[in-house]
Amino acid sequence: MIRKLTVTCLAIVCTLSLTLGASAPAAATAESKSGKSSISWPNKQALPSFATPKKLDVADIYDAPGDIKLLLATLQGIVNREEPRIYLLENQEEGKLTWLKDLKVPYNVHADYWDIVKKYKKEVKGIIVYDPKVADTINVATTLAGLKDAVVASPALAAQLKAAPFNLKVLDDLQGKFKDRLDAYTWQYENLWAKSTHRMLVGLSPDTSVRIPPGLPESFKTIAEDTTQERDGKNKNTYELDLTSNLGKESVFLRFEDAFPQDGWGSAVHEVTVKADGQTIAQFIPGTPEEEAFLYDRQSSQVSTGQGGHRFADNGRYFVYKFTPPAGTKQLTASVLMWNQFKVSAGNIQPPTSDQKEPYGYLRDYAVANKAMVFWLDSNVPEQKALFEKILSGVKPGTPYLGWFNNDVEGEFSSVEITSNYSVYVLAADWFSNLTVFSGTKAKAVKAKTPKAPKLANKIYVTYTFSEGDNFQYNQHRMRILWDDPARGKVPINWTSSPLLYDGAPAILNYFQKTATENDLIIAGPSGSGYFYPEAWPEATFSDFLKQSYTYMKQTGMTVPYVLNRVNSENVPLSASKAAAYEKFYKAKGLFLSWEDHYGVEIINGTLPVSTIQGISTAQDGKNILAAAKAKWDGKSPLFVSLGLLAWSMTPSDVVAITESLGPEYQAVRADHYFSLIRDYNKLPAKSQLAEDENED
Repeated sequence: MIRKLTVTCLAIVCTLSLTLGASAPAAATAESKSGKSSISWPNKQALPSFATPKKLDVADIYDAPGDIKLLLATLQGIVNREEPRIYLLENQEEGKLTWLKDLKVPYNVHADYWDIVKKYKKEVKGIIVYDPKVADTINVATTLAGLKDAVVASPALAAQLKAAPFNLKVLDDLQGKFKDRLDAYTWQYENLWAKSTHRMLVGLSPDTSVRIPPGLPESFKTIAEDTTQERDGKNKNTYELDLTSNLGKESVFLRFEDAFPQDGWGSAVHEVTVKADGQTIAQFIPGTPEEEAFLYDRQSSQVSTGQGGHRFADNGRYFVYKFTPPAGTKQLTASVLMWNQFKVSAGNIQPPTSDQKEPYGYLRDYAVANKAMVFWLDSNVPEQKALFEKILSGVKPGTPYLGWFNNDVEGEFSSVEITSNYSVYVLAADWFSNLTVFSGTKAKAVKAKTPKAPKLANKIYVTYTFSEGDNFQYNQHRMRILWDDPARGKVPINWTSSPLLYDGAPAILNYFQKTATENDLIIAGPSGSGYFYPEAWPEATFSDFLKQSYTYMKQTGMTVPYVLNRVNSENVPLSASKAAAYEKFYKAKGLFLSWEDHYGVEIINGTLPVSTIQGISTAQDGKNILAAAKAKWDGKSPLFVSLGLLAWSMTPSDVVAITESLGPEYQAVRADHYFSLIRDYNKLPAKSQLAEDENED
């Protein structure tokens, strides 16, 4: 799912697995400098377990420079390998101390993060220096840090760490060693892959955009804005924008963003022409070389070839152009061919740019502790794709890929398809914080709160499902915010989550289970225990993977799967053979499929109900869809509608608003009841015959 991207019962089990067969001996357990390691990783366990944290030294690095965040995260990986003792405050989305307090572990927040470096300096063997001119050396340095019990530092920090009171020596200096990304990762593969663990892969961007203050930048004012929430291009036109009031400084900046960021149909710009006193000083179509001269900040905007080529910015994204008119210009105008929910602002004070990058920490502690190889390869660039596939071919079926992919949505679709081709599943986790601490917590058995199922009637049955549950950092951050909405529990909601929280973050799993109401059903995010595309997964390994991953789903209570299924970046139906495998090995009574612009129910193989999810991003979307469903309904038989709630824009309060607007002919139900009602209506047995046969095997 797009990242910006739980459970109802739990029993303790001894060993669970997604990895088929024994792993390479490299880094089955990673040792610390002292030769001790807390990491336990039996062959039949998907993710490693760390020792139970007893006391934590906490560093607040939220506002620290990027190289400090990188230094502390790699130090955390080395130290926590033996015993979790360092906890980093890197995110404040759900509250800086929210999860720390829930851990119920004694902690000490240090006023100066350097105190933690001083305290644990003797547990590292030295420094790996990255090359600021080649960002991907940050990842190579992270890999080396795990293998050599070292910390990663910028050249400036390295000079500081070599001096008293740290007195650390430089083990490797990567400055000037590599010319570009491919050069760096090729060397890493040839020299470090054999020494790294083959039981997990880690994909991390080497750096991230510096934090941009919220709201419009200084001097910027909105000069054009769509107020009708257009989504179909009906407002496509050439808009004349007067920028004259922004003259007086060297340059004028033009910013495009989404007027309604909650629904993802923001500014779409096809052509820009700028004139100074009637003379053209800029004219370009986005995505062409001519645009580059004026593109000041592309942020996370994207270029599409549709409608003749255009740049668009949905949700919280934006892009900024910079124009420098001749001295003495009296009038400055821009003609912009654009459509959808545009919001345009202009200013003359240079704003900060997201094109300025810095390193970050987050999942790096986990990569270092487990001696994983860290890389960032673009599956849409042939040379990088070839190396990516070479790495994937070197791991066993059922290996997890933690992190994310280059090139946003396009990169997600193509990369998940490739990992699936190699029987590798994805755990989006690049913004998960303190995984080396959470992996030391223990799962607790919680009795499920299950209300009585409703009796079948001629109603419109509606089930609501929050997206993004495959996403580890969503479980940690955004899901906690949604979960704490006071409206939660008033209406039945399905919450997609990752069954692998059982290994990776039991404390988070415990919290959601313990606080769930009867109206909260936690189900498995795409496409079960991990994110993968069934049709792209080889038949030869599919059944064994489902069979073993189901153990996690069963023990966490996430027995209803939500499946994404793509080929060539397009949603495709679930084949009869893959549906049969889900029914037999996940023992599914029904499953959700895709994220579409329509809903519907199909009985595949005559035995498995598959409900297509229609995605919505606003409460009004939901009301419109349900009203249209009623208008087409004859009222003589039940109708089943599955709505997918975009987790980045919707809340439980929105779901309550939708439900309260409905008449008595509608009934909102949990997913387990939804599929039971579908089975009743279609006269299917309460349990799958395939699943029963499997129980007898």
